[in-house]
Amino acid sequence: MPIWSAISNFKPDVLLMLGDNVYGDTEDMAVLRGKYDLLAADRGFGAIRNTVPIVAVWDDHDYGVNDGGREYPMRQESQQVFLDFFGIPAEAAVRSREGIYRQVVVGPPGRRVQFICLDTRSNRSPLEALPKAERVKGRGPYVPSDDPEATMLGDAQWAWLAEALREPADLRIVLSSIQVASIEHGYEHWGNLPAERARLLAMLRESGAAGVIVVSGDRHSAEISRIPAGDEALAYPLYDLTASSFNQPGGTRLHDEPNRHRLGERFHAANFGTIEIDWEAAAEGKPPAVTLAIRDVEGKVVRSEGILTGELEPARVP
Repeated sequence: MPIWSAISNFKPDVLLMLGDNVYGDTEDMAVLRGKYDLLAADRGFGAIRNTVPIVAVWDDHDYGVNDGGREYPMRQESQQVFLDFFGIPAEAAVRSREGIYRQVVVGPPGRRVQFICLDTRSNRSPLEALPKAERVKGRGPYVPSDDPEATMLGDAQWAWLAEALREPADLRIVLSSIQVASIEHGYEHWGNLPAERARLLAMLRESGAAGVIVVSGDRHSAEISRIPAGDEALAYPLYDLTASSFNQPGGTRLHDEPNRHRLGERFHAANFGTIEIDWEAAAEGKPPAVTLAIRDVEGKVVRSEGILTGELEPARVP
């Protein structure tokens, strides 16, 4: 995985891993641990792991089954394997939850960043798929579900998220393994369960939480999306930085998925995303600037968007 050199040269303060961190796809935990052992043995990853804090969530393949949800029978065992690999202490509250959701808060007041780690697998209801005869190759099998009982996060995680959004923070980075903004393709995204996506956006609005940015993975391609303020009753723009994949890009085999919220073009080669925060602007009485970027295997910026944190405050929207 040559991209580790570019990530190391960027000198990140923290590495966010957004799922499919390994391809386990098994109900045998020895097999799953073996996949993590392969990742641990990679010299490039090892160099990062030994020097940079990692905040991680899982997606379907490190959860244990492709496109899987709560029906996966080994989810509790898989959870412990995931937490072991990423060094989560044995006494941590997440060890006894149904799911890997948790928050990490760093920095002093005025420079406080909250990482909100969502689990979109452990409690997610089954998705609704087209009959095989009606599917179009390359378009994805899933359609939005109108099941009023379907859930993405489960009751306990929804309650936890409501509390997390009340915590003081200057910037909130929501780690969602699947996309929030891009919902027009037929693969996995929050729009598969539209009532749950509407609940998420309503919670962001009603909480009054400022500074929310979403980061996502999954798609084997990269893009930056923005839902404008006012759309879907949002109090301020919601950015979704999708960075995927370190070493398994989709390339030209992927068609150009529709996404009305995409800024610029999709990037199909191996990539990683970066978030840079200019806290020094605050010392000059200006709102801190945030730069979202997608970088290629050599670390070169191929897409970027600049944001002033003042744009991410409900009170500033007329």
